[in-house]
Amino acid sequence: MTRILGISGSLRRDSHNTSLLRAAAEAAGSDVEFELYDRLKEIPPYDEDDDVHARSASVARLMSAIADTDAVFFSTPEYNSSIPGQLKNAIDWISRPVETNVLRNKTVAVVGASTGAIGAGWAQAELRQVLAALGARVLDVELSVPHAHTRFEHGGLADDEIEARLADVIEALVEEIRQRERASVVA
Repeated sequence: MTRILGISGSLRRDSHNTSLLRAAAEAAGSDVEFELYDRLKEIPPYDEDDDVHARSASVARLMSAIADTDAVFFSTPEYNSSIPGQLKNAIDWISRPVETNVLRNKTVAVVGASTGAIGAGWAQAELRQVLAALGARVLDVELSVPHAHTRFEHGGLADDEIEARLADVIEALVEEIRQRERASVVA
């Protein structure tokens, strides 16, 4: 069973990015366990003074959720042409210590949705850069969902083309995980 953790960069209750993750969970095969992490709002502001061995319960929960999964699937909106602050803040927490952070060598995919015309493209590029700097294995896949307010109905994805592309991203993520598992068995 392949385990994928979905993290939405949006805190909004009716978030298009959270809806995109729900659609990804539906697109995942029966051999994939797709869990949506919905506690990003609980992560406190990063402060190195608070970065002690016994981390806050909310940070420890996020780190444990990432450690216990095969891959992380991020879906991010774009705020002021960049990554939402709360998502970046959470990544700052889990990036410590850099050499052994829970994202190091973890397979990740990044997608995004926004009401604008480029579908969070800039935020996705920045998030990929940040994740790569931490040592994550970032898939070279793209899925931007522009004009997201027109692509979802009643919280569900209502665009067949986006749905097919989303399934392709999930398939690529699962295949990367399986290739890594095969390589580790051979080694």
